Amino acid sequence: MTRQTVIAYWLIPSEPAHSFFQRTINDLAHRNDAPVFEPHVTIHVGADRADAAKDALRDAARECKLIGLTPLGIDQSDEFIKTLFVNFPVSAELRNINGIVRQACKDSSHYQLKPHLSLLYKNLAAATRRELAASINVPLFEVTFDAIKAVRCVSPTESGADVEAWHVVAAASLSDDRV
Repeated sequence: MTRQTVIAYWLIPSEPAHSFFQRTINDLAHRNDAPVFEPHVTIHVGADRADAAKDALRDAARECKLIGLTPLGIDQSDEFIKTLFVNFPVSAELRNINGIVRQACKDSSHYQLKPHLSLLYKNLAAATRRELAASINVPLFEVTFDAIKAVRCVSPTESGADVEAWHVVAAASLSDDRV
């Protein structure tokens, strides 16, 4: 598979979810000699164009409010970037922000929205992944996302070194319509 530099667009959870997920990621990384990363849900992956990324985040921040998602449970896979993760449903809000970002980027990538928040990036045996997944409980009925970031990364991400090379090129806050 060809590797290329791309921009990944992330939703970032607000507190208290951000702290819970960051502690979980840090703990799992420490116990499994894996990279530490910021908790996020990827909503789009497109071309490596920082100018388009800034436009996309500006448009998304202007048009989108806070996004709330209900965790569906912990899952695991043999895919490096989905070693251990929290599944979320695809919602109208997610489809909307994905469309805004895709349109602002003028991006024709074929990224498919499959919302999840990764907790660990590490190649592990299936039995170990299943054991870890069974050991985690997400004590949140809903996770609110209040920020969006554009992150330059290599795709596919296949190693800890790839994760450590991620670089935020733009960030924006989503508005809280309760104010």
